[in-house]
Parts: sequence; structure tokens; C-alpha cells
Amino acid sequence: MIKDRSGNILSHDSAQGSALDFLYNNSFGRLVTKLLCRKFVSELGRVYMNSRFSKRRIKRLIKENQIDMSQYEQREFASFNDFFTRKLAPGARSVCMEDSAVIAPADSKLTAYDIDENSVYRIKGCDYSIKTLLGGDTELAKEFYGGKMLVYRLSVDNYHRYCHIDNGRELSYRHIKGVYHTVNPIALEKYDVYGKNCRELTLIETESFGKVAYIEVGAMMVGWINNTHKSEFVRGEEKGYFSFGGSTIVLLYKSGVITLDGDIAANSREEIETTVLYGERVGKSNGN
Repeated sequence: MIKDRSGNILSHDSAQGSALDFLYNNSFGRLVTKLLCRKFVSELGRVYMNSRFSKRRIKRLIKENQIDMSQYEQREFASFNDFFTRKLAPGARSVCMEDSAVIAPADSKLTAYDIDENSVYRIKGCDYSIKTLLGGDTELAKEFYGGKMLVYRLSVDNYHRYCHIDNGRELSYRHIKGVYHTVNPIALEKYDVYGKNCRELTLIETESFGKVAYIEVGAMMVGWINNTHKSEFVRGEEKGYFSFGGSTIVLLYKSGVITLDGDIAANSREEIETTVLYGERVGKSNGN
């Protein structure tokens, strides 16, 4: 289920629902899924989505997802992927600049999870390991015991550029190899998507939240995470963007550092996603 910040229930990702149900809940479909999750399939998809032949898909996506194009740059798009990575029009998003504010890095559907003392988080009744998410780094995983894991899921109708969550500096960067499952919730019932998919891990030191793990997760047809690495950055500054498909950003905060806004905390306890916008406040720092 998905809710907006006002508590209204929104429709599920119905456009892909039947196809994903076949791929993940049907024995033959799961065989097909093994093929679709391979890197070469995403590479072939990227070639097509970057070609002029893919332009005809743009109008259909806009119509099916009721995308308000007045929020975006007005220009002719050379390909579907050119449209997919479009930029916002000036003033279309407002970044909360309060030092204490936890902000969303992207237009997305947010769910928050507790990380227990054994470095485990639970989704749909299954336990998953922060150590696995972090590429097997045991010592790094220990730093986030008792902390919060914020999962921002982007679907095809979302704006696919994302920002820095605070003023700070980059400590390290690592690419973690993996496969390309969809990040739709239906896949989470079958696989540890965040621990198996290809992903990029950036450790950052922030002014308001201390050390944070910022992880971009690739998805089916999205092996292409495009990050701009800077030694120092400011809150709201663009960090990167995803090429075609759905995708996810995972942020790890240490124990006791943040408190989520009430609606997001309540929804997350019920595993309900909350829609949020790039730069929108979703919580606060406990140190401010």
C-alpha cells in the first residue's frame, strides 16, 4: 500500500503488477526472471532506450502515469532515456534547509526500518542483513547497529535525479556487483533485493547526522547509476541520477541520530510506503 503525506491511500503500481506477478510468483516466470536479471539484458535495454526508436514510448508513459510535465524542463527529447533523466523546471522542488531536518533525496516512496543489534532489518516477515547490503563489510555494519534504514523506492513515473541530504564530505566510494531484480515490493517477498542487486555505496560525513551510508541500488533494466563524486557537497545539491527503470536509494543512519516524522514512522510500522518529494523533510536530527 502507498499513502501520501496527507494520509490518502494511493493506487499500487498496477501498470506493472500483472507482469511482475507472473515473473516472481509463477514457476516458469521465475526462470524468465533469471534471464532478465542478467547484466547483458540491461545493456541491451540501454542501447534501445538511448536510441531514437524509443521516443514513441514517451507519450504513452506520460499518459499512463499522469505525469505533470509542467514540472519539468520543456524541450524535445532525443530518446526515451533522455526523457527519463530529464531535469526539473526551476522552482519545481523546494529543499528544506533547516539544519535539523532529515530530507528525502528523491521523489520516491519511503519506508523506514529499524536495524537491530545483530545488524538485521525485517521486510515482509523476513530478516535481511546490513552486512550483506554493505557488501560483506562486518566492521562497517556494526557501526549502524540499532540505527535506521530509510528505503526510497523510485518507480518509472518518478523524477530520477537525487540529491545530497546535508552539507558534508565524501569519505569513500565502492561499486558492489550484483544482479538486477526489480525493486517493486512483489520481489521483496522472494529475494533479498537490496543485498543481491548491483549497487553503489558512498560513505559520507555530514554536519547534522554524522556518518551516513548512501546506497544506490540498480534494478531490472537499470544497471546504470550515474554518480558525480565530489570531496565536499551541500544539502540539496544533485548527487546523481538513474537511467531507465525503477530504482532505490537506501540511507543508513547510526543509532539515536534521527527521529522520523510521525506519519512516516506509523506507516512504516505497517509496511506502508509514503510518497515524498526531492528535498522534503521526513524527520529530524536528535542532535539539533
